[in-house]
Amino acid sequence: MAEVLVITPVKNSIETTLDTAKAIASSTVKVHHVIFNDFSSAETKAILEKKKAEIGYELIHIEDLTDHPSPNYKLVLQLSQKRALEENLPLLVIESDVVVKQDTIEKLLQTLNAQSKPGLIGSVTVDEFGVVNFPYLKFKGVKEPVIDTQRSLSFCCTLFSPDFLKSYDFTGLDEAKDWYDTFISKKAIELGFKNTVLMNAPVWHRPHASRPWKQLKYTNPLKYYFLKFWKGWDKI
Repeated sequence: MAEVLVITPVKNSIETTLDTAKAIASSTVKVHHVIFNDFSSAETKAILEKKKAEIGYELIHIEDLTDHPSPNYKLVLQLSQKRALEENLPLLVIESDVVVKQDTIEKLLQTLNAQSKPGLIGSVTVDEFGVVNFPYLKFKGVKEPVIDTQRSLSFCCTLFSPDFLKSYDFTGLDEAKDWYDTFISKKAIELGFKNTVLMNAPVWHRPHASRPWKQLKYTNPLKYYFLKFWKGWDKI
């Protein structure tokens, strides 16, 4: 029986997505992994269908559920919360530009079970050389293996405790936003839960590999902010 419901929202970037899925499948604990295909290309959709039995994940196509354009993070979170509560499992988001280690999920679950009133538990992100990178640069100098934080967690690799899932209904998330990392992190603190970052369970993160246009933030910031504000993209 699965110990955790793992979800991965996907928008193209099939190579990194398959890396993510294979790493999750190799975990030391049994997981139920669901990939949410958020209006990817026909090619990506076909590959995801072809590989699902081989790797071992459930595949849901958002296009079968809504005609709302990507990103559909709110819908993914709502569906996942409902499923996690029905299955009485913690919920773990692992995004499609992240590669976990075999024991990453086990460490997250151990921390969940060891804490009193855990809310969100995130793994710190690192580059291919093991150096802390975006979005956790704010913790780059931390030496402790595990830290509590009032600062927002990224959903790169973040576990939601069952008690938190029962305490806040994701149907209340703001329709106007695209991403909910900051809001949900703050909501957990507001409701009296503790948020934690595992510095001793790093995951490899290739920032924005799933949404290449966001690389413009570093290579062409003027164009990035034009797209962000003029087109209303990347609302947090």
